Amino acid sequence: MVGVTSADPNISDLELSDAAAQPGAGGLREDAERLLRELAGPAARLREDQWVAIEALVVQRRRALVVQRTGWGKSAVYFISAKLLRAQGRGPTVIVSPLLALMRNQVSSAERAGVVAATINSGNVTEWDEIHARMAAGDVDVLLVSPERLNNPDFRDSVLPKLAADAGLVVIDEAHCVSDWGHDFRPDYRRIRTLIADLGSEVPVLATTATANDRVVTDVATQIGTDTLVLRGSLDRESLHLSVVRIPDAVQRTAWLSKRLHELPGSGIVYALTVAAAHDLADVLNSHGHHVAAYTGQTDPTEREALEAALLNNEVKALIATSALGMGFDKPDLGFVVHLGAPSSPISYYQQVGRAGRGTERAEVVLLPGHEDRQIWSYFASVAFPREHIVRSVLAALDTERPLSTAALEPLVELNRSRLEMVLKVLDVDGAVRRVRGGWLGTGEPWVYDTERYERLSVAREAEQQAMIDYQSTAECRMTFLRSQLDDPGLVLGTHCGRCDNCTGARQDTAVDDTELAEIRTRLDRPGIDLAPRKQWPTGLAKLGISLSGKITDGPETGRVLGRLSNLGWGQRLRPLLDGPDAPVPDEVFRACTIVLREWDWAQRPTAVLALDSGTRPLLTRSLAARLAEIGRLQDLGVLSLRPDLPPVSAANSAHRVAALHNAWETPDLTAVGGPILLVDALTDTGWTFTMAARQLRSAGADAILPFALATPS
Repeated sequence: MVGVTSADPNISDLELSDAAAQPGAGGLREDAERLLRELAGPAARLREDQWVAIEALVVQRRRALVVQRTGWGKSAVYFISAKLLRAQGRGPTVIVSPLLALMRNQVSSAERAGVVAATINSGNVTEWDEIHARMAAGDVDVLLVSPERLNNPDFRDSVLPKLAADAGLVVIDEAHCVSDWGHDFRPDYRRIRTLIADLGSEVPVLATTATANDRVVTDVATQIGTDTLVLRGSLDRESLHLSVVRIPDAVQRTAWLSKRLHELPGSGIVYALTVAAAHDLADVLNSHGHHVAAYTGQTDPTEREALEAALLNNEVKALIATSALGMGFDKPDLGFVVHLGAPSSPISYYQQVGRAGRGTERAEVVLLPGHEDRQIWSYFASVAFPREHIVRSVLAALDTERPLSTAALEPLVELNRSRLEMVLKVLDVDGAVRRVRGGWLGTGEPWVYDTERYERLSVAREAEQQAMIDYQSTAECRMTFLRSQLDDPGLVLGTHCGRCDNCTGARQDTAVDDTELAEIRTRLDRPGIDLAPRKQWPTGLAKLGISLSGKITDGPETGRVLGRLSNLGWGQRLRPLLDGPDAPVPDEVFRACTIVLREWDWAQRPTAVLALDSGTRPLLTRSLAARLAEIGRLQDLGVLSLRPDLPPVSAANSAHRVAALHNAWETPDLTAVGGPILLVDALTDTGWTFTMAARQLRSAGADAILPFALATPS
């Protein structure tokens, strides 16, 4: 059975009454209160559910799941429990924590309470041996490990068994990541079930999260144990003032934010849905006098730490971030969170806005949704767990005795590197493969593709997306809406927060200055980005019958692209052009293309134009090439036609794509052309089509190939 205790939403920090302490626990409660004061200051007092959790872990050695809002004090529960257990002679506490930012904040918090903490993650590899030695000597109270470490062969086989045997407490932070139904499911987190199964009955387990609905709570609690104590409290945040500002045009939304940013309290976070949008927005805001910086999953780890510190110290007005800045970032006085584009789930939205107002009386939370949001959601959904035949091709390619590295396996399957790694991690947890030194082995164990489960997940994701759409248009209290999506046990239906735009009737003025709007549109509309050529052939091509390896010496020159589909400027016009019916290139787009070509710093001007054959946009591509030939007085070579016997090229994996495009075109004799050829396509993604076409054209006599495309996804 799963025991459930919900905190009274009216209970805040208070002194413990005599009746609250269990017999024999009074001294322990006093020690816990003392440790909390060391951690959080002299005025701090344990919340009732904090003590219930601590007592369950330290005295009863139970397994518990704590679902409480950001800022409630979940970390205090496990740091205090860790210290109390160490005082009883128990081993160190192991905390599985998903983000480096979270680890840094937690180590800092632990030090304030006299807890000796260390971390093992991808950012401190050089310190691992020293940390292992300190663990063996008993000098560490708390070890924080990233979930990825749990599946590292050396760590899993050498370190993890000892930790499981000696641990005083195991903590799973951001526990919604364990669940398929959670908004941030991570395959590595599934390895935690194995860790928990190996623990002795005397080792307590604590799972914590701020964002979990009933389905996630049940799933996580069941994975932790059969008698898990669940402590859930109200998710209401009295400091948050929620509002939605609807502005159809992306550039106008950017101008609105530029005008209002200085009015928002303190410093905060502005979330964008894509890396390109984050950089575009940061560029515009900085150019208009705002001190901001972009923070994405592509930001170097060292730079991330510096940017986090800058925001913590109010040295920037905002970080313009993707979801890479989310769980674990701890700034109690964060004054605002703005979303330029809506996340795909109300639960993930609440998790992100929960960063604001933890230690302030008021924080502004603003959502600026866009019509392009659904297309971005659709893209991310398209890279979810692949279909059964592709997964089985991974299993078939693996040996049970000779390990294959991910790089060696990639050419054998139709998956790119990131999706292949995700599949391997899931199969590893399912017992069908095993990660060892040198790569991956098949176990030979039977494996069943859970079609029903993946279909249920797809339906759930669609429901979450619709709920996010409903949040934007609802006339009810926005906080009540979000709390109901998280099945908040403290929610009384029909209540109103009295703070959101729907409750107060206060609406944001959407007007922007025409001059400023024009300046921003001009800045975002600057056409042209570089298209770097592929430099290295993918590994394993020989296994596909292609004798190419090492550096690419016969590919194209550096090319140019009009714009990214994901950016705030040209993305808004190129996306409908490429998603709509095939048609000749519009005049506005063509004029922008001529600007890109005029500013192209090529070593030698092209003498001819050639359009790539397109099965989806032949009219768009051919018309663009023809008009460029006419205005540039270039020889029009027509269309580089694909061989009629060639099957459709659909492989996402680099090696398979190269193999599919090898000698794929009917190439004319180009020896008489003389000079570079401008090779035109509507969309370029991986760069392999341009690479393989250029190689074939150069073998037919072309001097050089200059790739040009209207768009690239990111």
